[in-house]
Amino acid sequence: MQDADGWTISGSGRIGPPLDIAARRLEVKYDAAWKPRSLVLEATARDQTTTLRTTVTDGAARSEFTTNGTPGEKTDAIAADALLLPNPFFAPYEAFSARLRTAAAGTTLQLYTVPQGTVTATVGESTPERIQTTSRLIEVRRTKVRLQPPVGPALDVEIWGDEAGRLLRVSVPAQTLDVVREDIAAVSARRVTITRAGDEAVRVPANGFSLAGTLSKPTGTTPKMPAVILVGGSGPTDRDENAFGIPIFGQLANTLADGGFLVLRYDKRGVGQSGGRPESATLADYADDLRAAVKFMTDRKDVDRKRVAVLGHSEGGAVAMMSAARDKRIRALVLVAAMGTTGAELNMAQVSHALSRSNRTDEEKQATLDLQKRIQAAVVSGQGWDTIPPGLRRQADVPWFNSFLAFDPARPMNDIRQPLLIIQGELDRQVAPINADRLGALAKARTRQSVVEVIKVPGVNHLLVPATTGEVDEYGTLPDRTVSPVLSSAVVEWLRKTFQAMK
Repeated sequence: MQDADGWTISGSGRIGPPLDIAARRLEVKYDAAWKPRSLVLEATARDQTTTLRTTVTDGAARSEFTTNGTPGEKTDAIAADALLLPNPFFAPYEAFSARLRTAAAGTTLQLYTVPQGTVTATVGESTPERIQTTSRLIEVRRTKVRLQPPVGPALDVEIWGDEAGRLLRVSVPAQTLDVVREDIAAVSARRVTITRAGDEAVRVPANGFSLAGTLSKPTGTTPKMPAVILVGGSGPTDRDENAFGIPIFGQLANTLADGGFLVLRYDKRGVGQSGGRPESATLADYADDLRAAVKFMTDRKDVDRKRVAVLGHSEGGAVAMMSAARDKRIRALVLVAAMGTTGAELNMAQVSHALSRSNRTDEEKQATLDLQKRIQAAVVSGQGWDTIPPGLRRQADVPWFNSFLAFDPARPMNDIRQPLLIIQGELDRQVAPINADRLGALAKARTRQSVVEVIKVPGVNHLLVPATTGEVDEYGTLPDRTVSPVLSSAVVEWLRKTFQAMK
């Protein structure tokens, strides 16, 4: 709070174990130039009651404190512009965030850890972030800071502040500690990793809730445009399909919009700003959500209803197949790194591949495979859980996994009448490229034929970016974090050609 005398930072609250601290009253005062004046703290830390009163005058901080009834006092010389930060309370980091708003990399700041002593903070590089909450888009400044006490090792922290310098987050990686402001910690908040001029935030009415999405538009729009809906893979996938810092769908949406398509991507149910509950959702439920998105797009006046395509990536390919088999408003289908086997077969293939790269003995590998087969059998039948460790049952005995294991692309494929593009990276180690061949064979065996094209892109992994090995353990260190232009261009060209034939 700011008034005529300067700034007042106040707070209360609790942090659970292992810190186990509760602040009943915390108030720090600075003058208008952010020079420290006083601090008052009444708190409990690990069952120890503490009171602390610090007054700063003429470059000296005089503290009177009581811990479990034992009084003490201390006076230290401090810098005139020192920041008062009682450890381990985080509300006073508001002043730190405000100072970092204008501090250049390399700047040093003096922190007074009341009443222990002075710590030197060296400001590192800052990077921008954007976080969308239900009320607004926050422009975030993430700043790395190294704290050096008079003795002992340095500690690296990261301070997040908003446009006004207000504190959003304090991260201490070495201590696995994150303190986050409530609005950006909410499930409804999402990181905006990529944007396009003219992007439109939309709400898609679904079954009792709405899906939050982004509509990306081509430049020079026409009254009726072809449209593409993007369907993400497994897990809590947001509209940008962020994976290891790569906004896969954000990038694809840009390329498709540049190619002349109106593109919708959305947060999965229960993710980001979408409603719904994911814990009970099955592949069929996600297919219903996709069909709601199809209806939303075909109801728009700027969409050519005869030229609406769906692109499903990874598990999204299964969802797209299920929807296309039932919904003829989908006029073209693109399957990217999608499974061509049953979910049970793919699951076993993934477990086997991971074991082939491990140092386990042959006996241990076989035991793991046998256990996975028992888990699959228990999920499908509901019997045999007594032989499965409870922790593994909690992970596996969920509706989604049951529907995933039971999914067989052969069943929806025979009812899919739409033109079909099957495309995959040759270095995909999560869904092996042979899946593209199997999907192609299923598509060509359909009773009623339509266009089928299978494309494999050399040097591209499951995240659709250039890779060396394609293995999952490589994802976090990939130097090129851009979706392969060969792959994305192939999708654009196929859609153009396909839709041109529909005019």
